[in-house]
Amino acid sequence: MSDRLIRPPDPRAHRIEDQTDRVHRIARLLTARRADASAPEGAGPSLTDRAVLLADEVRARTDELEHALDLLNESNARLAAANRATEAARADLANAIETLQEGFALFDEADHLVLCNSRFVMQMPDVREQLRPGLGFQAYVEAVSRSRFLTLPDGDTAADWADRRIARHRDNLHTVINISLLGHRWIQVSDHRTQDGKTVILQTDITDIMRSERRERSRMLDDQARMVRATLEHINQGVCIFDPEKRLVGWNRKVGAMLSIPVAQFRLGADFDRLFGQLAADPALQVDTDPEALLTWVHRTDRRPPLQFGLARGEALVLEALAEEMPDRGFVISFSDVTAARRAAGALAEAKTHLEQRVLERTLDLEDALSVAERANASKSRFVAAASHDLLQPLSAARLYVSSIVEDLAQPDHREVLSRAETALESVEGILEALLDISTLDSGQAAISPEPVGIRDLFARLQTGFAPHAALKGLDLRVMPRDLTVRTDPGYIRRILQNLVSNAIRYTETGRVLVGARRQGASLRLEVWDTGPGIAEEDQEAIFREFHRLNARASASEGMGLGLAIVERACARLGHPLGLWSRPGRGSGFFVTVPLAEPAPVGPPAQPLPEAAPGLVALLIEDDPEIRRALPMLVRRWGVDVLDVADADEALALLAEIDLKPDAALIDDRLGTGTGLEALDRIEARYGPIPARIVSANRSPDFAAACRARGVQILPKPLSPEPLRAFFADVSRRRNGQD
Repeated sequence: MSDRLIRPPDPRAHRIEDQTDRVHRIARLLTARRADASAPEGAGPSLTDRAVLLADEVRARTDELEHALDLLNESNARLAAANRATEAARADLANAIETLQEGFALFDEADHLVLCNSRFVMQMPDVREQLRPGLGFQAYVEAVSRSRFLTLPDGDTAADWADRRIARHRDNLHTVINISLLGHRWIQVSDHRTQDGKTVILQTDITDIMRSERRERSRMLDDQARMVRATLEHINQGVCIFDPEKRLVGWNRKVGAMLSIPVAQFRLGADFDRLFGQLAADPALQVDTDPEALLTWVHRTDRRPPLQFGLARGEALVLEALAEEMPDRGFVISFSDVTAARRAAGALAEAKTHLEQRVLERTLDLEDALSVAERANASKSRFVAAASHDLLQPLSAARLYVSSIVEDLAQPDHREVLSRAETALESVEGILEALLDISTLDSGQAAISPEPVGIRDLFARLQTGFAPHAALKGLDLRVMPRDLTVRTDPGYIRRILQNLVSNAIRYTETGRVLVGARRQGASLRLEVWDTGPGIAEEDQEAIFREFHRLNARASASEGMGLGLAIVERACARLGHPLGLWSRPGRGSGFFVTVPLAEPAPVGPPAQPLPEAAPGLVALLIEDDPEIRRALPMLVRRWGVDVLDVADADEALALLAEIDLKPDAALIDDRLGTGTGLEALDRIEARYGPIPARIVSANRSPDFAAACRARGVQILPKPLSPEPLRAFFADVSRRRNGQD
């Protein structure tokens, strides 16, 4: 291998040659000067002087030449020693490379071969002959790709293999590939790029490793095959496996039992067409797909999509089959016994039919029950309305009687008795109104009219209305006003807060009751807090039930347990979330969340109502004689004269007799010969518009809408003196031109 190494030049040899050339030039110069010695006298220095000088110079140059020759000899000796050391090193390197058990080659920065050992590509003798120093890497790869000892991958050409090999060498600093050779041999080729750009290639014979791996893989495949066979035998499905040539390569015994094919017919390599022909010839076996379609699927040359079909032997056996292609173009057909499932499905369908019939029957029963319940509810609502009317009639008369005489009594004890009677009547009135409210809310007929409601005015009414009650119990009632506006029904939100504050005062013995509002984004949370006994957690749902009171010893005058029931129903109807916090011994808090709204436009301030309305003539149409007697006694104190009649016919006859148009009219909604609105229509048809109020206990939305459409307001029963007085005062003011 030493004849392939290049010997580098020694720079010292060049310096010795320069010295030798210099000595020769000096010698030529001296010779020329000797020739000039024969020149005549007087032409220059004396010949003797010149000869002496020349002799001295020749000696000096001769000494220099001898010294230079000594240096040259010494340098040559050193160079020879260096060459011997280099040759020894190259021999050692060659011997070391030869001792490697792997093939070794070195390519320089330009990808030209520098040297290689004898094991490099020894498996390819036809390539080995072409290895010479200076051989390019691409030429080396192309020679390997054309070697008759190389086994190319399926579908590859020599050019394809060479292009991939060169690309990997160019794009990677380190490359490892396995090359298959004839005779089931393999070598592993590793390219390693050095820091100075050279390439070292190592070739390792991995035949033993590959054969060992193949043996291990074959053993594992055998084990897997046994596991697959065991698995096939233990699954509940029948399975047939076919290779790409449509030949049977795997099956289990269950498929033979399912298809009633003798075990001898299932043999390795059996053709699919022959097996399917035997099945198709069985007259007892029905296939729910076209046999030609199944054969077409099996013989397709492109990808086969999954195929499902069914087989049956009457009702005794029903099979579902699924055929799917495998990655190697073989296919698997599995058969599942669905006989029990089909029978269960049939039984389920029959049960479903019976169930649907029963559901239909129950639905009809429920519809009948619902119709009965609706009729009962409607009947209940009519009964409550009628009962309320009948109950409120005498109650209205009683309150009017009491209000008419309480101021005329001189003795204080008589006034106290009447005051207590009026309080009792107010309690009865409150209970009846609560019953009416619950009935209306439960029936879903509550009239809801959301509008902007000012919190300051709402809270001011609560302060005015409940401050005396709180003071009587020694409680501190604090109402924190807020200049905000919410959108809600003003009547219901006032009733909700009144019930909450009333409950708080009723159940709080000492301390205070706080009413406030807390802003939460686009909503306002109205809060009522007390320092009462609190409510245990297990009772916090029960308190919203009708007639439920935590203090069972409370008297009827303290409420019938309807307040919170109305609060819950009203909040639900309004869509206002209702919350509760309570701890026994610490008090309770109720919260109603209401959406905020823009403030309503501020109108002109209301004119104060006069204390009396002298000179007014009012028409009262009421079929209850007690109210016809009691109401004139009350309003006469305010200067109002009353024409009381029982129905519209009597009213028209009386007005015609006295030839008078009344200043105002109070008409009961339920008359013996018609409704209050009908009576008002008849009177106004003859006398023109008259300020009027309809007196009624009817809280239904339809009735309220009918009155609004007619342009007349409702005075709710039982009648109270305050709204009556306000009505007559307003009529008096309009008549006097003060509006």
